[in-house]
Amino acid sequence: MKVRAKKIELVRSPWLELAVMFVVVILSYIALLLISRGAAIPPGGMALTSITWLLFGFFLLSFAIAIIAVLAGIGGGVIFTPIMLAFTPVDSLIIRATGLIVAMFSGLVSTGPFMKSGLGNLKLSIYSCCGYGIGGFIGAQCALWVAGRMGATGEGLIRIVLGGIVLAIAIYFLWGGVKREWPEVKKVDHFTQRLGLPQPYYEQSLGKVIDYRITRAGWGLLAMCGVGLISGFFGLGAGWAIVPVMNLIMDVPLKVAAASSGILIGMGDCITVWPYLLAGAIIPLFVAPWLVGQVMGGIIGAHVLIRVRAKSIRYILIGIMIFSSFGLVTKGLVSLGYISSVPGAVQVAVLLIIMAVVALAITGKLPQFRGGRRDL
Repeated sequence: MKVRAKKIELVRSPWLELAVMFVVVILSYIALLLISRGAAIPPGGMALTSITWLLFGFFLLSFAIAIIAVLAGIGGGVIFTPIMLAFTPVDSLIIRATGLIVAMFSGLVSTGPFMKSGLGNLKLSIYSCCGYGIGGFIGAQCALWVAGRMGATGEGLIRIVLGGIVLAIAIYFLWGGVKREWPEVKKVDHFTQRLGLPQPYYEQSLGKVIDYRITRAGWGLLAMCGVGLISGFFGLGAGWAIVPVMNLIMDVPLKVAAASSGILIGMGDCITVWPYLLAGAIIPLFVAPWLVGQVMGGIIGAHVLIRVRAKSIRYILIGIMIFSSFGLVTKGLVSLGYISSVPGAVQVAVLLIIMAVVALAITGKLPQFRGGRRDL
């Protein structure tokens, strides 16, 4: 009975969250080693062995990313692109193009359930896609221009700027951001009213039909252009930005914004990937293992989700993003020639420090600083 009791404790919080963190880190480390080994092309072209290492590495990393993405409730692209750009020698255009494919696939998979339940607002998604798609297309064109004109300097600058963006997203996840589940709309402007965007839906938790209102659609469209520009240029998933834009600017209920975000990403990234596709930056043989890993990792994550604490998973996600930001900035500085290559021992030391802080946060043993917060 004691052995059984210990087994039950190991699958409960916080031990389950700690186990998830260590498994994800180990799988990611193995995957990055395989990708780095396979990406080193010997004289005479890429051998079958190198392709095998790449494909298996892509699958493992996608599997690990999908687990965390599902548990944290975000798209896989926001983790995939920073990690690949920070710790692999794969060409940045291929990474950013594949990141958009990963985000698009995640959005397309979620579209069906959201539309069937009525929670996703198709009219709102199509309207927002007008801004998001245009911004994403321009961002992708700018990415191709930078890659063709600025060479290694452009690669370094892209990594440093992306490192700053990823760190800002991590801080946003840390503090939670402002969220309004049921925004109160006092006035609807004439332009938004003529669009007729609201779509009533049945809210199961309340047992009634919710007839909400939307406002400031013009400002929302402009903000979507900016979100699409960042997503298309860096190959990031944009759910972390789309939901606040809909919720805070357009006063869309939080659950409707989250559901419509998935639909919008599935449609908008279909537009954004075209410049990358025409430039030859999308390699189907490399994309396939990513999609398989997303499905399998998502299934595992969905089963684990019922047992873990969302707060603890957010700590793990923040730790991953901070470490990715460190890798992006240092690799960018190396590309620009400001510093020499960062020793592997330094990277491992930084990773261990971040893991230790995250573990303390998960177990609730992070030291309490005077005047500060206990949450990381």
